[in-house]
Amino acid sequence: MPNPILPLWEYIPDGEPRVFGDRVYLYGSHDRVATPAFCDFKLKVWSAPLDNLNDWQCHGVSFRTRDGAEHKADTAEWTDHELYAPDCVTNHGKYYLYTYIVGSKGCVSVSDNPEGPFTLISRYEYDEADGGDWGIYNDPGVLVDDDGKVYVYYGFEHSNMNELDGESMYKVVKGSLRKPVIDDREEVPVERRFYEASSPRKVGDTYYLIYSPRKGSRLAYATSKSPTGPFEYRGYIIDNGVDYPAGNNHGSICNINGQWYVFYHRMTNNTIMSRRACVEKIEILPDGTIPPVEMTSLGFEEALDPYKITPAELACVLKGGCFVSERDAFSRPIVNIIHGAEMGYKYFDFGKDDSDKTMLFCAKIRGQGTNCKMDIIADDLENGEVLGTLDVSTHDGVYKARIKKLTGRHAVFFRCYHTVNDWTKAAYDNKPLFDLEEFVFMK
Repeated sequence: MPNPILPLWEYIPDGEPRVFGDRVYLYGSHDRVATPAFCDFKLKVWSAPLDNLNDWQCHGVSFRTRDGAEHKADTAEWTDHELYAPDCVTNHGKYYLYTYIVGSKGCVSVSDNPEGPFTLISRYEYDEADGGDWGIYNDPGVLVDDDGKVYVYYGFEHSNMNELDGESMYKVVKGSLRKPVIDDREEVPVERRFYEASSPRKVGDTYYLIYSPRKGSRLAYATSKSPTGPFEYRGYIIDNGVDYPAGNNHGSICNINGQWYVFYHRMTNNTIMSRRACVEKIEILPDGTIPPVEMTSLGFEEALDPYKITPAELACVLKGGCFVSERDAFSRPIVNIIHGAEMGYKYFDFGKDDSDKTMLFCAKIRGQGTNCKMDIIADDLENGEVLGTLDVSTHDGVYKARIKKLTGRHAVFFRCYHTVNDWTKAAYDNKPLFDLEEFVFMK
């Protein structure tokens, strides 16, 4: 699947990927479209077989704090607030789901299956001196170490860690609180300081803690030789605000079939909500560092096929005020395309050379009553070659342009602009030109 990796109507942020058996599972929050708040009152689990990462299956609601449809709330006598940022681990042949419920004490639930449904077993049990983060356990991430010990990492603006009793999976071991486990002093640069979104992983004999720093559009990571830290900042993995509408970031790393990936999310609907799950390939070097990676449209694909219809919303570059907006369950065009707006897709494979020197570019467009143009550019927005220009009129329709033929692997960008005279230019600079729904290249 390209990015976003789930069906395009699904909004799963804060993703925690876990491989259990022959499938990879994605645990995350559940965002709602057209709401001014983060997250939902339910959690859902998605998974895909390891031998077909394009075949994601929804397992339905796994846990909820409010009644819905035929499902009753799992926390009816305790709380009905939104569920944030879960994690899931396995121990004793069972699967334990850890989640933060807004304004409530952290909770633990259990299932016989990785997809759930999960049954609430307890809130965390701890002595007052051992409960960091006021017992909320914000954005919990859990590690079951090779020796069977269990650790939970959590916190908002300050990082915390506790060891958990491995039998109950919710009782906090007395005297185990470590705070902070990542240096969060005021003098530490904001791009390093801990904010939230703790996610632990063990790679070889090195412990990784992936987290969201104060520069909130990044996913940073720190490492330690001990699960109890302290963890040392090593860098950041991805930034979802590079040439794209920025927002908080939350995710983790996962090894699938020998390849490491970073799971993260990015925003739609001109908000910092409505977040959707994305993934990029990463590399962990022998010294333990992870070189930063760019956002792409690829997901689990090696390349996009330009000769198949590309939904506009797969864009990984959105500049100049344009954004993806859900019109309905079937349509999420790029809207607010004003003069100077730019969009980009990384990467297409146009195949091997042939005798053709040109190809046809077609775009499905909803008009906004303005005559305008869209340049099709290869490889680089600033210095790339303009392959051709699409003339767009005032009305809805499919617009076509004959452009220069490409071969091989390329990023493709669109730059949009109006064509009015200078004396009327100011009135049109912020006027939407059109909505882009989908496009295709044709030999």
